[in-house]
Amino acid sequence: MNKKGFISRSFAVIGAAVLGIVSATAGVASAKDIVEGADNFYKSDKVTVQKVSFNNQYRMKVVGNLFIPKGLRADAKSPAIIVGHPMGAVKEQSSNLYATKMAERGFVTLAIDLSFWGESEGQYRNAVLPDVYAEDFSAAADFLGTRPFVDRKRIGVIGICGSGSFAISAAKIDPRLKAIATVSMYNMGAAARSGLKHSQTVEQRKKMVEAAAEQRYAEFTSGKPKFLNYLPVKLGENADPITREFHDFYRTPRGIHIPEGMTLEQTQNRALTSEVKFVNFYPFNDIETISPRPMLFIAGETAHSREFSEDAYQLAAEPKELYIVPGAGHVDLYDRVNYIPFDKLATFFTEKLK
Repeated sequence: MNKKGFISRSFAVIGAAVLGIVSATAGVASAKDIVEGADNFYKSDKVTVQKVSFNNQYRMKVVGNLFIPKGLRADAKSPAIIVGHPMGAVKEQSSNLYATKMAERGFVTLAIDLSFWGESEGQYRNAVLPDVYAEDFSAAADFLGTRPFVDRKRIGVIGICGSGSFAISAAKIDPRLKAIATVSMYNMGAAARSGLKHSQTVEQRKKMVEAAAEQRYAEFTSGKPKFLNYLPVKLGENADPITREFHDFYRTPRGIHIPEGMTLEQTQNRALTSEVKFVNFYPFNDIETISPRPMLFIAGETAHSREFSEDAYQLAAEPKELYIVPGAGHVDLYDRVNYIPFDKLATFFTEKLK
């Protein structure tokens, strides 16, 4: 998430921060060449990949990439893992990497585009509807649980960044999600309401809500949403460290992916009037009711988002585990394979999806 969403220079920097789906620009150096271990677009000859689609309960098409270990028998009844992408990203950014690596370790995996993002349906694009996002995880369980090679009693989920909070929201009302892991989690509700480390006041929140409400008149008249530019294409000289962290992933070849039909202006942003809906999102309320299903919270030691994983861990009931990756920041756990604890994830799901 972009720290600009948590400082009070203007409405655009008061609301919750956004991740970007971005466009390459001339002269941009490849961050992969200078960031050790970065491998967002990793491909494996040990798995097969198939584009799939299915409807959620709102009859919206959800699109995903299904990863299957090579040599898997059609009647294997294997455990499966749903992988959700960072907020504002798409499945090609971090999710495919996680799905590929976990498929190499023997799991059937499904990396999905949340509704309104990537190749999944939903208008207008990049809209914020956390209840629908949570529904997409349940719809993915519908799909996986009806595959002949998947054991529907052994379905887990990995939620990266904002998807960690959406996966938790889904798991509270869908006991078919048997094991839940989050990585670099953002509580999108808390981020919108209070900012990082509670840096946003209630008065600032009220100003955000007032501005969004007023903007609705203009959108009702024109039919066109006003999108906010959270992460600029060109990094400013005075950009803060968190903005630079996200820029290094989303604005360089290290993590760029442009969904078909998207414009540069559409890709990275969410609408002002849509963003405010996160204020009513409380994914950690009743998180203890997920027990006795196990939860694993993974965060980087130096991650600016670490507080959200720690909050969830404190509120969750047993069995639960907080796993801190030494030296890692927030975005490091998107694609830096020298930091991402894939073996830890494999052990967790192997043990918990028995």
